[in-house]
Amino acid sequence: MIVSIALTDFRSYAAARLDLAEGITVLHGPNGAGKTNGLEAISLLSPGRGLRGATTAELGRREPGEARGRPWAVSAVLAEIDDEVRIGTGVQGAGSSRRIVRIDGEPAPPGRMLDHLRPLWATPEHDRLFAGPRAERLRFFDRLVFAADPDHAAHVAAYEKALKERLRLLTEGAEGRPADPLWLDALEDRLAAAGSRAVLGRAAALTALQSGIDARGDRPFPQASLALSGDAEERGLAGKGDEPALVAFLREGFSRARSRDAAAGRSLFGPHRADLTAIHREKNRPAAEGSSGEQKALVLNLILAQVGRLKDESARPILLLDEAAAHLDANRRAALYDEIEALGLQAVLTGAERDFFATLEGRARFVAVSPDGFVAD
Repeated sequence: MIVSIALTDFRSYAAARLDLAEGITVLHGPNGAGKTNGLEAISLLSPGRGLRGATTAELGRREPGEARGRPWAVSAVLAEIDDEVRIGTGVQGAGSSRRIVRIDGEPAPPGRMLDHLRPLWATPEHDRLFAGPRAERLRFFDRLVFAADPDHAAHVAAYEKALKERLRLLTEGAEGRPADPLWLDALEDRLAAAGSRAVLGRAAALTALQSGIDARGDRPFPQASLALSGDAEERGLAGKGDEPALVAFLREGFSRARSRDAAAGRSLFGPHRADLTAIHREKNRPAAEGSSGEQKALVLNLILAQVGRLKDESARPILLLDEAAAHLDANRRAALYDEIEALGLQAVLTGAERDFFATLEGRARFVAVSPDGFVAD
């Protein structure tokens, strides 16, 4: 678990320290106090851009008149079995795009952080997840996938890098400079290899996640029937586990789509076009048609099923819920807190009103948040 986290020139904080409870910590304070900044700092103790999707240059604190953010750092002390681990990340130069990771003082690749911590989060933007943009749903689902399968992040990153390079070649060709067919062949080989692994990882995760949702039974949070739609899924290749057939299908598809993608200026075929869909079982209606409260409850059920799975596999999940109580009625708020406690999770919840967490009095650490820092009640 995280014992404490320290912020240096991060977002609104010149310097701040947050001590966390073994179970639930509640960060409460007025809007703009810096509650989400604290959650974002914890989310950066994993690969990727964190819960806001910000670039490294956006994270540094800026005084009035400063054009670029200052070098920033986030560090944490973790208590593990008979041991203590220190993890840190940040940038060394103002406006730098290169994030550095250190574990016990030694440089480490970002993926190594997942050996010690698996943050999962939901933010207010997820309250309309199923009615929002397709790309946001896929990013949310990919985060769930690589919390359990760290290699998935590398496959998705390799795929997205090759996809950008291919599109650049194609659009340059559309402007009168013919794209090198040999280079395109090589890029599409890489796309098909990385894309097939991403597709298979998503399919395996979907099966496991649906099983976890089904096993949760009759809970205060509605159950969803999940599905993935996309080029490979519609051909029935995603669930078969036949990687050579999937690679061949993707390779042929990218080749056929060259002229269309060049004309459109975007990639219209591939695993990046997949979508996560859900049916609200009780109502037998698409989740996208539900209210913000219903969609949030469905999302929370997905996350709770996943963190339960991670706990069963001896991973180290930590749950981050920004504006945790928003759009939830009193019964579901109480049920959420009870389930987090029953799962034995370390969790950090935020909210403007302390009253929304009244049933956690005596069961959680309450921390008042202000621009000056974090103060335990």
